Amino acid sequence: MLPLVETGEELDDVVRDEALLRPAVADLCERLGLVPKPMVRFIEGSLPVYSIGAAHVLKLFPAFEKLDARREERMLSHVYGRLPIPTPELYSAGAYKNGWSFVLMSRLPGESLAEAWPRIPAAEQDRIVTEAGETLAAMHTLSPVPLAGLAGPADWGQFVDTQRANAVEQQREVGLSPEWLEQIPWFLGSVPLAAPARRVLLHTEFMRQHLTVDPDGWQLTGLFDFEPAMIGDPAYDFVGVGLFVACGQPRLLKRFYEAYGRPPFDPRTLMAYTLLHVYSNLPWYLSMLPAPPQPTLDSLAQTWFGTD
Repeated sequence: MLPLVETGEELDDVVRDEALLRPAVADLCERLGLVPKPMVRFIEGSLPVYSIGAAHVLKLFPAFEKLDARREERMLSHVYGRLPIPTPELYSAGAYKNGWSFVLMSRLPGESLAEAWPRIPAAEQDRIVTEAGETLAAMHTLSPVPLAGLAGPADWGQFVDTQRANAVEQQREVGLSPEWLEQIPWFLGSVPLAAPARRVLLHTEFMRQHLTVDPDGWQLTGLFDFEPAMIGDPAYDFVGVGLFVACGQPRLLKRFYEAYGRPPFDPRTLMAYTLLHVYSNLPWYLSMLPAPPQPTLDSLAQTWFGTD
C-alpha cells in the first residue's frame, strides 16, 4: 500500500509508480463502497487523480499536503451550485493510510477545453470566453469568510513581500536565462501593488486546462481543481486568465474583462503577479506564448496582458 510521503521528492517517486498506486486506489474504492469500475489515471497534475467509472473522480493527497485536501473538500462544498457552470459535487473526503488523504467527487461531463480548443469554431470560442469571464466574476462575489484559515494567506501584503523576496530564485530554479533574471528586481520594485480594496476567493489556476466543454454544442460543462484556492487580490486570478485562457490574445482578454464586468488591470500589475505567483514558471510561458517585440518585462507585460 501507499508509503508515508513527507516531501515533494518522495511524492514524485510515488506518482510515477502506477504499480504502487493502483492497488491502493482499488482498496480505497472498496472501503468507500464503490462497486468495481474501470480506474483511469489522469496524467496531468502533480497528484494521483483517477476517474472511477463514468461518475466519480478520486484524488489522493500525501501527508504533507493534508491541508490541501481539506481546502479542496471545503471549496467544493462552498462553490457547488453557486457558479454559472457546474463544479464537482463532493461525495466523500477523509484519511486513508500512512498520512494520505482523499477527496471523492463527481466527474464533470465533457472534455478538457485546452484539448478541444483548436477544434472549436471562432464564434464559439468567443462565447466560451464570455462564459468563463462570467464564471470567474461569480466566484469572486462569493464570501471568502467560510474558507478563512484554510485558503489564506492571512496577510496578503506579507504574502506579496515574501514572493517578491524569492522571485529571482524561483525563476532561476526553473531555468530562466540571466537576461530575464536581472530585470526582475527592478521591475517588481517599479510596480506598486497596493493592498486590494477587497479580498476575494481566488481559484489561482483559472485556465483552459481546468475547464471542461461539451463538443456537442461547445458548452462549458465545468470548472475543477480548487485545491490551490487562496483569498486575495482579484488581479492575481487574471494571471491564469491572460496566460491560459486568452493565451496572449488581446481580443480574447478584452472579451473576458467585458464579461467579468470591470476595466482591464494594468498589464504591468499582472506581469508583476505573474512573477509572484506561487507556481510561476516564466521559461515555460515564454516557450508557448507570443514573443514580445523587445526582450523586456515591460514589453512582455503588454504582449501577454494588453487588450489593445
